[in-house]
Amino acid sequence: MTDDVAVLLRNGGDVLLCRRDDGTPDDAGEWDVPRAPAGDDPETAAADLAERVVDDATLVRSGRAVDADGGEIRPFLFDCDGDTVELAALPGDPGETVWTTPTELLRRDAVAGAWRAYETVAPTVRSVAADDEHGSAYLSVRALEVLRDRAAVVDAEGGADDAELRDLAARLRRARPSMAALHNRVNRAVAEGDGTPAGVEASADGGIDRARRADDAAASAAADRIDGERVLTLSRSGTVLAALREGPPAELFVAESRPGNEGVGVAAALAETTSVTLHTDAAAAHVLASADVDAVLVGADTVLPDGRVVNKVGTRAVALAAAREGVPLYAVAASDKVATDDEVPLESGDRTAVYDGDAPVDVRNPTFDVTPPDLVDAVITERGALSSDAVGEVADELGDLAVRARE
Repeated sequence: MTDDVAVLLRNGGDVLLCRRDDGTPDDAGEWDVPRAPAGDDPETAAADLAERVVDDATLVRSGRAVDADGGEIRPFLFDCDGDTVELAALPGDPGETVWTTPTELLRRDAVAGAWRAYETVAPTVRSVAADDEHGSAYLSVRALEVLRDRAAVVDAEGGADDAELRDLAARLRRARPSMAALHNRVNRAVAEGDGTPAGVEASADGGIDRARRADDAAASAAADRIDGERVLTLSRSGTVLAALREGPPAELFVAESRPGNEGVGVAAALAETTSVTLHTDAAAAHVLASADVDAVLVGADTVLPDGRVVNKVGTRAVALAAAREGVPLYAVAASDKVATDDEVPLESGDRTAVYDGDAPVDVRNPTFDVTPPDLVDAVITERGALSSDAVGEVADELGDLAVRARE
C-alpha cells in the first residue's frame, strides 16, 4: 500500500525541493520533494497538497509507486503558473525550499528514492511524441528536459563524451518531425554543450530559460498588436494564449478547432477576463465577414525559410477568408520555430477522431496545414516582425547549429 504521495511541482524547467529540518544542529537535513500521506485516494491527496502550496497547479501525469525512505511513495507531476510558494502549507516544516533543476537530486544530499520518483513522471521521448494537447513551444521545453535529465545521469555515471546524447537528440527530433522549435532548441543544446555530458546538461538547462524568455517576448510583441482589438484565433498555442492574456483584446472569437477541439479550452481559459465567442470552424469565414474583426492571431508550429507558416489545420482557410475581408493575419512564434529545410513532414491525427464507423470510406485527418507568406501580414517574434528575407536569414543561422549538432 502506498504510504505517501510525492508532489513534483514544475515551474518552467525547475521543480520545488524542500530540505527537511530534523532539529539536529550538525545536520541540515536531506533534500526531498513535497510529500503528504496518500490516504485512500493518492491522486486527491496530491492535488490537495499542490493546490495548497502553489497557485494554478495542473496535473500532468502520475507515476508508479517507488520505494523511498523506508516506505512506498507514488509521484505526481504538476505544472505551476508561477513560483510563489505557500510555505505554511508544506508538510514537515521544511528548513529551506528552492526552485531548481530536478537533476540537483543527483548531486545534493537527497532522500533515497527522490530521484526515482521524479524519473517515473519526467518527460520522455515517448511522452513528447504522444502529446497532442500542447504546441511546439511547450514540447520543445519538455524535449530539453529529456536531454538535460539524461545528460545528468550519464555524467553521474562517469560518462566522458556525449555520443549517447547525440543519439537521444536525434530520437527527439524524429519524435516530432514537423516542430522546428524542438529541433532547433535540441540542436543548440548539443552544439553548444562542449562535447561532455555535463556541458550538454548545462546547455539544455540554459536552453529552457532561453526558450521561455523568447516565447514570452514574442507573446508581448503580439499583445501590442491586438490590445483592445476584436480578434479571431484558432487552436491552442501557448504563445498566443499568453499574448491574449497580456493584450487583452476587446472581444475574442475562437474557432473550436476540431477534431481535437483545442479552441474550446482556449475559450474557457479566457472567458472570465475577456468577452469570448466560440464558434465552429466552418463559421470562421462568416465571422470574419460579419463581426468587424480587426485581426487574426495564430501560432506557428513551424515557419519555413520562405515565410510559409505551418500551423494547426484550418489556419490556411482562415487566412484566405481574412485576406478576402481585408483583415490582417499575424503569426506569433519565437524565432526558433523557423525551419532549416524548405519542407517539413506534416503530421496526421488518428482517423477515428474523424470517423469510427464501418462504412468503407477513406479518412483524412491532417494535423497541420501550410499558409503561404502572402496571406501572413507579419511573423511576430522576440526579434520583432520578420519579413520573408529576415526569416531566411534566421533559417541560415539555425542551419549552422544543426550541422554542429550532428558533427
